[in-house]
Amino acid sequence: MPRPKDVVAEKPEILFVGINPGTTSGKTGHHFAGPANPFWKLLHAAGLTPIELEAAQDQRLPEWHLALVNLVPRPTKLASELARAELHAGRKALAKKVAVMQPRIIALVGVTLYPIVFAREDRKAPMPVLPPGPGAKPQLFGGAHVFVVPNPSGLNASFPTFEAKLPWFVALCAYRDALVSPQR
Repeated sequence: MPRPKDVVAEKPEILFVGINPGTTSGKTGHHFAGPANPFWKLLHAAGLTPIELEAAQDQRLPEWHLALVNLVPRPTKLASELARAELHAGRKALAKKVAVMQPRIIALVGVTLYPIVFAREDRKAPMPVLPPGPGAKPQLFGGAHVFVVPNPSGLNASFPTFEAKLPWFVALCAYRDALVSPQR
């Protein structure tokens, strides 16, 4: 099964990080390819891309200083099918990708991804305080600011509609603009 290729950019304003590809993305080799997944519509409606891309155009994201990777490359129907060892390896791989790309912001796509990315490696270490839900987070990851957006999947019961997800993508755009504008 083909896997979506990382969408790599040098010093992107935002690096989107999904937990792993769904089965449709696995079949097509493109990110967020499920017919009911509004990720590409959300990017456009929020003002993150000037045109509405299709999944097959995912490699165009660097044109707008955006990049996209998955924590775990293996496609599954549900993220709950991922093994703890895959998630651990994915965190290490993400750290390397962030070190190379040096994004300004890491946008974790899905609120469940946030505690996975910031899980403590040492079980004896104190658990970090992780504010729940979407939005800007206090931690940095590899020097990048962290922002969480809802998973756009139709399986997301907490944010079931486009209208419920869109304000968080709009907030990400405003967050990016606030961080990037003074430097342009």
